[in-house]
Amino acid sequence: MARHNDLGILGEQLAVEYLIKKGYVILEKNFRFEKHEIDIIAKHKQVLIVVEVKTRSTSKFGEPQNFVKPKQISRLVNAANAFMLKNNLDEEVRFDIVAIIKTQDSFKINHIENAFYYF
Repeated sequence: MARHNDLGILGEQLAVEYLIKKGYVILEKNFRFEKHEIDIIAKHKQVLIVVEVKTRSTSKFGEPQNFVKPKQISRLVNAANAFMLKNNLDEEVRFDIVAIIKTQDSFKINHIENAFYYF
């Protein structure tokens, strides 16, 4: 597996651990709908949280959250809708980004709640 894929998988694991520590309940990881994927679907305080995880080895080219583009947002919204329909849910949905940057000896995690809106 390519090195960047390994970093992405590690980033998702770190994001899950981080969210659990904050009291989130992880419902699903890597939910797929057609060509769309949601990294993490969680529940927190009666709200369904759709989480996009962006992990980078450096911030030299910009902050990880800046790489979530409109087309990807549209795909996340479509996949979230499919998840809701599949599970017969009618709940408030929030879209978050967990941005992770590898530092010298650890990782910097930035959790951005309500990172974007779906309407």
